[in-house]
Amino acid sequence: MKEKESQSVHELTVKQKKFLKGLAHPLSPVVIIGKEGVTGGVVETIRNELLYRELIKVKIGNNSDVGKAEAAELLPEKTASSLVQLIGKTIILYKANPKRQRDKRIVLPKY
Repeated sequence: MKEKESQSVHELTVKQKKFLKGLAHPLSPVVIIGKEGVTGGVVETIRNELLYRELIKVKIGNNSDVGKAEAAELLPEKTASSLVQLIGKTIILYKANPKRQRDKRIVLPKY
């Protein structure tokens, strides 16, 4: 299953990232990584939120031992998502959900 998940992730173009950053700007973080770090529960919560929303913010708490660069590398890998941006201690992740209602999907620019 992990091989299949990693194959579904594609690199976002600069324009697609810029588009997603604009959409993410007003969003609040839906997952906060605490002192336990990146646990299985955190990864599962992020996967579920990505299925529901497609675009989310993840905040690394001040008491967390995980580094922001480490988390920005680890989370997309474990959740089969794309890293849109790492700004401060906030990570923006995107994962398309083709099963979502057509009018609620995020449509990326083609270029």
